Amino acid sequence: MVDWISLAVPFAYVGLLIGSMATFSYLYRTRKASRAASLAPWFGAHTTRNIYLSLLHIEQPKVPDSVLKAALLRRAVEDIHRIVEIRNAKQALQSLLQRGSVGDDLWQRFQRAEKEIEAELRDVVQEANAFTPGWGQTIFQNASEVAQNQILKARVDELQAQTADEKAWWEKKRGTIRSEFMKELGADEGSGVQTKSSDDDTVLVDTASTASMSRPSTAGSAISGASSKKRGKGKK
Repeated sequence: MVDWISLAVPFAYVGLLIGSMATFSYLYRTRKASRAASLAPWFGAHTTRNIYLSLLHIEQPKVPDSVLKAALLRRAVEDIHRIVEIRNAKQALQSLLQRGSVGDDLWQRFQRAEKEIEAELRDVVQEANAFTPGWGQTIFQNASEVAQNQILKARVDELQAQTADEKAWWEKKRGTIRSEFMKELGADEGSGVQTKSSDDDTVLVDTASTASMSRPSTAGSAISGASSKKRGKGKK
C-alpha cells in the first residue's frame, strides 16, 4: 500500500517553500516600488508640459492651433535639455556606481528619469503627428536648433554681463599703471635736477682753482719784468 503520509510530507514542504518564496518576492517588489516612489525625482516639475496640457484642455475660447504648436515645440525643447543632461550624467554615474561612491537610490532615481523621458518623447511625437502628419519625425530636430540658439544666447548674455566688470578692472589697472608711471617720471626729473646742480658746483670749483693757480704765475711775471728793468738801468 502507498504511504500517503510519507508522500504528503515532501509535497507539503515543497508547497511551503514555494509559498514562502512567492510571499517574499511579493513583499520585496512592493517594498521596492514604494521606496522608488518615495525617492525624489531626478528632474523638477515639467513646466512647459503643464502649460501645453493646460492650453490643450481649454475649450472656451478654443486655443488656436498655432499657439498649441508653439507650446508643444517649447515642450520638446525642454525635453532636449533633459536628454542632454541624462546623456552627460549616465557615464559618470555608472563609473561612480561601480566604485561604490554612490548608493542604489541615486541609480534608481536615474533609471526612473530615463523611463520618464522615454515616455515623454513618445507622447510628444504622438501629439505632433496629431497636429500635422509627419511632424513627429522632425519636431525634435527643430527643438534641437532652438535649444542650441538658447544656449548660445545665454553664453552671449553671460559675456556681456562680464564686460562691465572687466571694464572696471581695466580702468583700475590703467589708473594704477598711470600713477606708477607718473611717480617714476617725477623721480627721473628730481635726479636730473640734482645732477645739473652737481655739475654747476663742479664748474665753480674748477674756476676757482684755475684762478688761484693763475695768480702766482702773474706775480712771477711781474717780478721777472722788474728785474729786467733793473738790468737795463745798470747797463746805461
